[in-house]
Order: sequence, then structure tokens, then C-alpha cells
Amino acid sequence: MLCVSIHDVAPATWPDCLRLVQAVRAVADIPLTWLVVPHYHFRPERSAAMEAGLDAALARGDELALHGYSHLDTEANRGGLRARFLRNVYTRREGEFAALRHEEARRRIELGLDWFAERGWTPTGFVPPAWLLGEGAWQALRESPFVYTTTFSHFHCLRGGPVVKSPSMVYAARNRSGRWLSPRVADATAAMLAHAPLLRFSLHPPDARYPELVRHIQRTLERLLAQRRAVTKADCADALSNMLTSTAPNSRPHASTDPSQGNSPGTVHNAADRPSC
Repeated sequence: MLCVSIHDVAPATWPDCLRLVQAVRAVADIPLTWLVVPHYHFRPERSAAMEAGLDAALARGDELALHGYSHLDTEANRGGLRARFLRNVYTRREGEFAALRHEEARRRIELGLDWFAERGWTPTGFVPPAWLLGEGAWQALRESPFVYTTTFSHFHCLRGGPVVKSPSMVYAARNRSGRWLSPRVADATAAMLAHAPLLRFSLHPPDARYPELVRHIQRTLERLLAQRRAVTKADCADALSNMLTSTAPNSRPHASTDPSQGNSPGTVHNAADRPSC
């Protein structure tokens, strides 16, 4: 399977999101997962054009997932030196759910669900900004109605489903070195996961501003779609759960609580292997 997602969907990013989708559709009319941020950077904007566009996306078979609430890390100064570097510098204070306490994580998830419900949308999945989830956020997710979540390296089926190692292909469009290096890393990731059950391709609004990245996106999609079926993340969660049930109904969970340690790419894990942070 191949999951293509459009991240950081909000009124402020909508034009770039549309350019990305147009680039994808120029290659193939495939189902997409749109990761929608209700109050992007706490801006009180509302866009009738965006909401109409997302209604149309749903009608054609795409999926809308909740992508945090503000996409801003308001707790970025908490934690040790490594955590502060990761959240202040590497992710530029966008890892919203990295260090939230359980009650606050649950509150923001509920606010996001309410925002979706006001528009008649019911998200199946939750993808944390910058793919960062702290223990409080994990606890809130376990209490939520979501079917799946994703971190950078894993696809997590909630409610007792499997966990699949699948590092995301992603671009670093914010600086010149990232724009040069990240397509090569994406190619290497695709090669590493050539025989894995799932490949994730994550596109962000800034990618649309650089023709060299757009061309790479299109070439990569052409190559991947020759061998993979494009699905939404919700459909992927269903398929992975069905696959685990049909192929290993009596499989025992691994001893490790971190599926990223000592396992080959694409390994399907029991839900008991889900990491705690």
C-alpha cells in the first residue's frame, strides 16, 4: 500500500496545499489523506473556500484526519537539553503534542473533534504535529475514538490493532541543504521499504514552492504507483488490522516495548508493542 498525505491543511496554507494536490493529480487520481489543523498557529481564520474544497475531497473518496489543534508547541521549554533542541530548533516549536499533560492533550483533541463536527466531518485518525507524542498525549489517544495515529517511523492502529514500522518519506523544504538532501533520503527510504506492506509519502505546503521538489514528487509517485495501491490512512488501518487477523491470529507480542528497536522495515507488531512516548 501507499499512503499519500497532505500535511498542515489550514486557511493560511490552502493555496500551497492545492498546488500540491494538483501536482499529485497530474500523475494519478489517487485517494489522499488531508491532515487538517483547526486553529493553525492560533489564527482565528475561517475559509469557506477551504471547507468547500475539503467537502469535495471527501466526496471523491479522500480522507480528513485531525492534525493537532494549533500546530504550536506551547510547552517547548520543558524537558532536557535534547528535548528542547528537538522541539525548539529541529521542529521549530511545532510539535504541539510532544509534552502536553494528559488533561490538556485530551482537551485539545476534544476541541479538534468539536471543530470537525461543526462542519459535518468525523475524523478516523489523528496525526500529531511533527509526529511527536508524549505520554500524556498517548494516554489521551487511548481514550479517544480514533482508529489510528502515526509517528515518524510507525503507523499505529489503535484499539488493539497492529503497529507497522514505516518511516515516512518527507522533504525538508525550509533550507537549501534540506532541499538538496531530502529527495535523496526519500529515495533511500523507498528503496529500503521496497517490500514492506506500507509506504508513507508525506507532503507539506512549503514543498509546493520549489519546482525541483514538485518534479521529484511526481517522478516518485509514478515509480511507486507502478507497484503499489494508493489508499487513505483510514483504509490502510482497516487493511493492516485485517492482515494481522488473517495471517497471525495467535501471534505473541514481542518483549520490547519499542517497535523501532531491532526489527526489520515493514514489520507488523502487536499493539502491545506500542511505544509509550
